[in-house]
Amino acid sequence: MVSDGIKLSTKPSPSFRLRNDSLNAVRLRRVFDLFDRNGDGELTAEEIASALDRLGLGGDKSEIVTAVSSFVPEGRNGLLYEDFEKLHRSLGDSFLGGIDAEQVSEETDEEDMKEAFKVFDEDGDGFISAAELQSVLSKLGIAEARSMTRVQEMISSVDQNADGQVDFSEFKVMMQGIAAQM
Repeated sequence: MVSDGIKLSTKPSPSFRLRNDSLNAVRLRRVFDLFDRNGDGELTAEEIASALDRLGLGGDKSEIVTAVSSFVPEGRNGLLYEDFEKLHRSLGDSFLGGIDAEQVSEETDEEDMKEAFKVFDEDGDGFISAAELQSVLSKLGIAEARSMTRVQEMISSVDQNADGQVDFSEFKVMMQGIAAQM
């Protein structure tokens, strides 16, 4: 499927939206802030392309520029948060094909959780090590990635069996805790 010139998966992605609208808003704001590398409150197509590249999701830059430019208000260089929300909604509707988020099953939630776990489990061994967590956090531009001590503390805070890494069941508990805090 193609939306505004960007090739999209034809399989609906329920992980694109969470069941709770307030969680979606928090997540989207965090994504905007992470992608806005210079912190000016305006997200350019170049910043989006760069962020997608860092995450290994890069696409054709000209396609990204074309898709983003239609949401940039006249006289601006990039998207304000409200514009980014509109872009997200547009792409989300394309990804989901109008599926209501309430229709997402618990089985799909488990699949989404496994998919998220794989992002952090870079070597595919079934565990998230401190080095892997640091690598992903660094790609996302998160400051805590600069300190291995801080990364190890993050691992320890969810490492229920004290093996120095996070397995899938520990990851699920951690993610459920994050959702409960929001």
